[in-house]
Amino acid sequence: MTDDVVEARGITKRYGNTLALDAVDLSVHRGSVYGLVGPNGAGKTTLLGVLAGIRTPSDGVFTVNAKRVAVLPDTPKFDPWMTAREVVELSLNLAMSEGNADTVLDRTGLLDVASRRVGGFSRGMLQRLGLAAAVVGNPDLLLLDEPAAALDPAGRREVLDMVSDLRGDSTIVFSSHILDDVEQVCDAIGILNKGRFVYDGTLEELVRGSSRVPSYRIRVRGSGDRLVEALQLCDWVTDVSGEGDTVIVSAGSTAVIERELVPCLARVDAAVVSIAPVDRSLEDVFLEVTR
Repeated sequence: MTDDVVEARGITKRYGNTLALDAVDLSVHRGSVYGLVGPNGAGKTTLLGVLAGIRTPSDGVFTVNAKRVAVLPDTPKFDPWMTAREVVELSLNLAMSEGNADTVLDRTGLLDVASRRVGGFSRGMLQRLGLAAAVVGNPDLLLLDEPAAALDPAGRREVLDMVSDLRGDSTIVFSSHILDDVEQVCDAIGILNKGRFVYDGTLEELVRGSSRVPSYRIRVRGSGDRLVEALQLCDWVTDVSGEGDTVIVSAGSTAVIERELVPCLARVDAAVVSIAPVDRSLEDVFLEVTR
């Protein structure tokens, strides 16, 4: 059995004159959690729809090496006359898999309302119910489109914990605009922009390989103005700024900063409290590669 649950090559999708996906290549390893991010209109939902088999690509080929595939759309809808338990039990029967509806309803925070008709559910409750219906059949591949978009912080935490618990048992493709969520649970990430991947790989490689120049944060005792003035005169410094007791300095490479910064601090006779690299967040890099 192949190590890749999803294998796609050259996936293109056109809607009339609109090119939603442009020759997308994608591989998702078995048992992993793959984060799919991108600006609104980047093609995330279209790509998930192709992988789910509910959209036909205009060009390209793909293979899904999974017996059971479950999909959670970004706005799940159910017959309003059904109860939450009936929705999950129906999904379990359709999946022809072993599972327990009440156990999943409990995990998604809906057990107390399991007998209520879903027509009166809030958007967040419907999101939870959609997740319960998706996971109850123990899918081999789980496609989640913005699963935590309508949830409060506690609900988001529950969804992320469930995704983490499913790692290894299910392969998950997790679309989200909440970059912090992706950073917490995903093994790899694909960034879509205008229908094309601008990055596909691990989070560590993304942040480490970003073109943003390295920077260090220096905290001194007292004002940092004198240190800023001294660093502005150094030809190895590409940028420097200060506010209060904190100074941030950038250079062309980490090696240059590590070699030149300490001698400069010694010449200025700065009372240094701490020196630390400025970490680049996923949001920083995302904005950089999609601008």
